[in-house]
Amino acid sequence: MKSQFLIVLLSFVLATSTKAQQTPSADAVLQEAYAKAAKENKKIMVIFHASWCVWCHKMDSSLNDASVKDYFDKNYVITHLTINESANKKALENAGAMELKSEWGGAKIQSIPYWVILDKEGKVLADSQIESGKNVGCPANEEEVQHFINVLKKTSLITNEQVASVEKRFREND
Repeated sequence: MKSQFLIVLLSFVLATSTKAQQTPSADAVLQEAYAKAAKENKKIMVIFHASWCVWCHKMDSSLNDASVKDYFDKNYVITHLTINESANKKALENAGAMELKSEWGGAKIQSIPYWVILDKEGKVLADSQIESGKNVGCPANEEEVQHFINVLKKTSLITNEQVASVEKRFREND
């Protein structure tokens, strides 16, 4: 009986530690994104998020909406780095992600999603700060959406029709 309990306990420990090891490091996630961006000649949008974050889910829903998805798919490799998880979900976090967020200008930003646009070599081209320390997160109000559109204009080729579609879709978040 005691040995069966130990076997079950050991199995549980191995299963949970294996699960924790399955979450790739931030570097591993980015290496994959850099390779894809170089191959497809795209920019990279890195979104720092957490499973509990409602605005993070709104950002993903907006980017994947049929009205704008094609534009984002053609111009960006979109990848996520998980940070700020609750204690029981820490295994979902990408090791090194918080350090990258700080390195990429997000040290003062407490809210998520926080996003950056990188070129295929990893140079930061833009981020979600409308001004130092003020994060637009998932753009929703007029000022936030305008900042997002300005970033898209700076980092991609975007038509007036696509601008209108992005603006319309993200304003639905307000």
